[in-house]
Amino acid sequence: MLSALATIFLAAIFSIVPASIQALLARVNHSPKLRLLIILPVGLALSDWCRGWFLTGFPWLAIGYSQIPTSPLANYASIFGIYGVTLACGICSGGVCYFLKNLFFKHTESSVISSSKISLVILSSTLICSITLGLVNWTQETNKTTTSVSLLQGNITQDLKWNPESLKRTMTTYLDMVQKEKSDLILLPETAIPLIEENVPEWYWDSLRDHAKANKSHILLGIPEKTKDGQFFNSVIHIGGDETQRYRKHHLVPFGDYFPMQAITSYLLKYLNIPMSNFTSGPSHQAPFVLGKQILGVGICYEDVFGEEAIRQLPEATVLSNFTNDAWWGESIGPHQHLQIAQARSIETGRELLRVTNTGITAVINHKGYIVDQAPQFSQTVLRANIHGRKGMTPYSRWGNVPLIFLCLLTLLLCAKSKWLCCKSEKR
Repeated sequence: MLSALATIFLAAIFSIVPASIQALLARVNHSPKLRLLIILPVGLALSDWCRGWFLTGFPWLAIGYSQIPTSPLANYASIFGIYGVTLACGICSGGVCYFLKNLFFKHTESSVISSSKISLVILSSTLICSITLGLVNWTQETNKTTTSVSLLQGNITQDLKWNPESLKRTMTTYLDMVQKEKSDLILLPETAIPLIEENVPEWYWDSLRDHAKANKSHILLGIPEKTKDGQFFNSVIHIGGDETQRYRKHHLVPFGDYFPMQAITSYLLKYLNIPMSNFTSGPSHQAPFVLGKQILGVGICYEDVFGEEAIRQLPEATVLSNFTNDAWWGESIGPHQHLQIAQARSIETGRELLRVTNTGITAVINHKGYIVDQAPQFSQTVLRANIHGRKGMTPYSRWGNVPLIFLCLLTLLLCAKSKWLCCKSEKR
């Protein structure tokens, strides 16, 4: 009951901004042509973008994700990001609606022909531009030789993950899996070790270090971290090489990673007794991991839904990674949606992306957003692959969402100005 109410409340809160934007644009008294072909598409793009930052943001399943990765419209992601794909969807949909409106309602034959031409120009121009963008290689391979990777999917169910009685089994499972791998990069998922870093037995760390040294491997694993001042972080640490590198999750999930307004929610936190549910946010800008031939950009779970944050470790990072635990979703469509979101990040950045999860869907994604290989869900397995890494920058990697937002606001401003000029001339 509590979870159902929380879900309804969350949906209601995050619908406020998109609903407000659409309500304001609905009051714009323009011609149907401008409303369908310009105002509505721009409104959809701005609505998705606002939902991405309002109250820390929840940009899950923006309209643009419906085109990832196979639609020609997906190519706009490398220029304007996923919200640019939303804009392209809106323009195409508006063109079709404008054509149908003139076709099925009472209009003159010349009007239907005129609308057909306009709709055809809009649709063909949008598609041709996108197809042309798909022919451009914004990034290039960094190495002719490949880097071998092993992505470990331990398949520890959520009801056992934080159970103290299952801790030994979980740690043994991942250690055994690691010791069978000789890849250059060995990745374990988010909080693979459900124990605070300082409480992990030294023999366990020694076993991992010895394996990394013997095979010249780099091991990366997710683990909760506690600092000397008592702060908790959801971290990924690197084992192997001369020094330990670490990444601390920056964009935390409200009510998942932390409880906002703790003066009010502390009672709820105590009642629910959720382990590791009050993390501290890491720095917004953190250096990628230097791992031999590759420089790895790191993100943890929910962070990969924010395209503007994924580009912070570029251009240094030659490959991207996401460490996550989608066991929370169970057998729902959630893990599949999350995988599609990760595919969009690959297109936006022109980088390969390594996605390692607890129960699935572990996958390797190429720089065009296509899945190279993936592991079956709910199975204990290792996904092995070879990557090259890439260098270079897409336009989106350089400027993020700024060009799209500027374009949308400028378009609305020009529409408002044209309406004002029309009204002024009519009065004369």
